[in-house]
Order: sequence, then C-alpha cells, then structure tokens
Amino acid sequence: MASQLAYTPVEEIPKIHAELLSTFKSGKTKPIAYRKEQLAQLIYMIKDNEDRFFETLKADLGRPNFESEMLDTSITMSEAKYAYDNVEKWAKPERTPWDFNWFAMKPTIRKEPKGVVLLISPFNFPLFLGLAHMAGAIAAGNTVVLKPSELTPATAQLLAELFPKYLDPECYRLVNGDVPVVSKLLELPWNHILYTGNGRVAKIVLTAAAKTLSPVTTELGGKSPVIIDPRCDMKLAARRILWGKFSNAGQLCVAPDYALVPRAAQDAFLDACQEVYKSFYPVDPSSSDSFSRIVSEAHTKRIKRYIDETKGKVVVGGQADVEKRYIAPTIVKDVPLDDSLMEDEIFGPVLPVVPVNDVDEAIEFINSKDHPLALYIFSQDSSFKAKVANNTESGSVIANDVDIHVGTTDLPFGGTGPSGSGYLTGKYSFDTFTHLRGTLDNPWWVDAILLKGRYPPYTAAKTRTVRKAIAVSMPPRPGQKLGKRWGLWIVFALVSAISAILMKRQRQ
Repeated sequence: MASQLAYTPVEEIPKIHAELLSTFKSGKTKPIAYRKEQLAQLIYMIKDNEDRFFETLKADLGRPNFESEMLDTSITMSEAKYAYDNVEKWAKPERTPWDFNWFAMKPTIRKEPKGVVLLISPFNFPLFLGLAHMAGAIAAGNTVVLKPSELTPATAQLLAELFPKYLDPECYRLVNGDVPVVSKLLELPWNHILYTGNGRVAKIVLTAAAKTLSPVTTELGGKSPVIIDPRCDMKLAARRILWGKFSNAGQLCVAPDYALVPRAAQDAFLDACQEVYKSFYPVDPSSSDSFSRIVSEAHTKRIKRYIDETKGKVVVGGQADVEKRYIAPTIVKDVPLDDSLMEDEIFGPVLPVVPVNDVDEAIEFINSKDHPLALYIFSQDSSFKAKVANNTESGSVIANDVDIHVGTTDLPFGGTGPSGSGYLTGKYSFDTFTHLRGTLDNPWWVDAILLKGRYPPYTAAKTRTVRKAIAVSMPPRPGQKLGKRWGLWIVFALVSAISAILMKRQRQ
C-alpha cells in the first residue's frame, strides 16, 4: 500500500482557520440534530471503511487486524455512538442546586460550544486518539481541525480522502504535515487545543498556546508502574500485564511501563510471565500474526538502546531488527532503579521487572518520579490496594488489570502534572470542549423584599437590612454544639410564601 502522505500547504492553514471560524459564528454547528447527523457520519466513515483502516494500520504499525478492531476502530465507534445517544441530555441547560439567596433568580448553566478546536493526535492509535476525541468536540457543537501524526502516513492519507466525503467540510477539516504545519497551526488562536503525545512537544505546544491565550488539554503518558502484591494470583497478573504491555508492540500511553516486585516474589512472577509468554507466542513473534511493529526506525533504535544498555538480565526476547522495525516482546529481570530502562517512558514491548524490599519502597520510588498517567496494583487484599492508592498520585489507579480503563464509560481519563491535564472520554470529552456559561434572571420583586437596601445612600437602616439578608450561617466552633435555629425556618417560610404570591401576581 502506498504510504506517501500529501501535506497540507502551509499557506492554506490560516484560510482553513478563518473558514471554520466563520462557520462557527454562523451558528451552523449548534443545533443538536446537526451534531447528531455529523456524529452518525463519523461512525459510518469508520464502519464503511473498516477493512481499509485495517490495511493502513497494518502498513503503518504492522498491527494485527484483531488489535486494530479491538483497540482502535470498535472503541472509536463506541465512543462516537455514546456521544450520539447522549448529546441531547448533555447539552441541556442545568439549574444549580436550590439556594435561598438565589432561587428567585433561576441560576442556570448553559452548555455552549467553545468555538474552533484544534486536535493534534499521535501515531499509536490514529483513530481512537483522533476521531474519538473529535466526537466529543462535535457533540459539544464546535468546528474542528484534526492534525494526525505524519508517522502513520497511510492512515492519515486515508483520513484525508474520507473526511470531505463523510463530514461537512465547512465545519470539520483535516490537516496533514510535520513540524512546519504544526508550527503554523500553533501561531493561530484556538478556542481549545487538545494535544496527545509526549511531554517534550507538549512544552512547545503550551508555550505557543500561551501567546494566543488558547486553552489546552494535554494527554502525555509517562512511566506507568505496576505494583505486585506477593500474595496475588501471579499467573492472572502476568497474563493481564503482558497483554497490556505487548499489545500494539507496547505503544500505548497507558501501557504498564515497569513492574515493582518484592525480591522474594520475583522468581514466582517471572515463572508465571514465561509460562504466559509461551502461550501468547507459541511461534517466533517476528513471524506471528499477533504482534505489531514499532512505528519508525528511529523509535526502534531508541528502544534497542534501552535493551543494549540495561544492567538487568533479559529473561525472554531481546531481539531487535531496526530495518524491519521489530523489537521482540521482552522481559528483563533484576533491573536496578537507575537503569537505562528506567530513564524515560519505554513506549515499546519491553517489561523491566524491578525488585524492591516491600510495598513501602515501591511507593517511595513512585513518589520520587513524575506522577504517572496510570498506576496499576495487582492484589486481592483491600488494605494493600488502599495503601498504594492513598499514598501515591497518578492520573488513574487501577487494580487487577491494565489499559482497559481508557474505554470505560463515564470514567474520567486524564493525567496529572507531567502526565497531562484535563479529562477525556464520554461526557468528559463533551465537557472539555464546552463552555459552561452561567446565567441569572433577577425578577423585579427581589428588590422590594430582599435587596432594596443595596442602593445608595447607605443608611444605618439599610445596612441592618442587607446585613440580615447576606448573613452567613456560621458552623459551630470546633467542640461546640449549635442549637436549632427555629427562627430562621420561620423567616424562610414567610419569605417563600410572599415570593409565591408575588410570582403569581406577576404571571396574572
């Protein structure tokens, strides 16, 4: 399959931005019916061309069709369909909780689109981390520019072909290219930017966005650790960890990056890993239809260097072929805390097993590093799980599985600190691209009853009246009980009755 990617001319980018801004101002994207129509088109764009996407994803990533369906096409359609089913409910104005001081003014939150949105997506899951997030922006009523990764040229070129056939080009555009294209995009003001990728590029994006005051959400990954309780089911832990680590050749932002195992339990864990490994790959993984390739030769060299320089011992795997972009699924034991494999996020199919004294040392090590995007715990002991969760920080904390939380309905997905900011998936994607616009409507009679005294001149009588209206109901001092304040309830009942009478009179 041809993988030549046609880049968008840099001089066209400001024109695209201006056209989408003009469309947004026209109000075209605001009707819920229109949003649902475009969400349906997005779903059918994938469904009608799923086999073609399987071909491009195999060309770009050497990925098995099973993984492409499970981890990219199906989950993307599911995300878009969830938005399609719920957008009407999500977009409804929302009344705030009842409050005596404000109920008459009907405080309401309007759910309004932010405007023109820029999505910069990565290479590892071109559909899920591009189109699924785009579904949230469409549901919120925005116009959108999607910039796929140039490292997956076959998929990016197919998207460029399909976008104008399925989606309204006045509202949704795809821009292809590398650094000059991204640089030009970042010169423009956006109503929201979503960048998914690594921390180094995120700093560039955030610096550029600051110049135009464009708000940014980042999804950045990091070294997501696994803590192993020596009393856990080792075979179950090994099966789930290796699945999460070796899927897509380890190129997942939430893949378990390394395993922290008590020294006395390391051999038991490794025995389980080797047994599972053989069941996953009964033949050489390099000739298996169940294992992906690394996206580029440069990334293959980077991962190979980690393996070549490790002070640990390779238990299985370790082979590399840079030209074929192949890194064997690899497990390394006795990895020291300062090893080459512990420098940066591996983003490849290599699992370092790091022996520690106990869970306390594991927690101390995790807390000495940047907060990870995910933290995984394998234990059947609720107190063990609570100890890890209560004494660490991470984007998500998951017990007894890996990776799957990204597709969990209504669970916020996002990092913290260097692993990212903001939340995505489901309603959280809708909220990310939505402006919550507060409104009040203050009726005439409020001045007559409650707030007439707020206007000058400020007299002593007015001060007493307003002070009563805005007085804070104080909590009891620590160690002191507060008696029941029946007087306030009587005042409340009287004011409510008078308000009801006045509102009735106003309607007449």
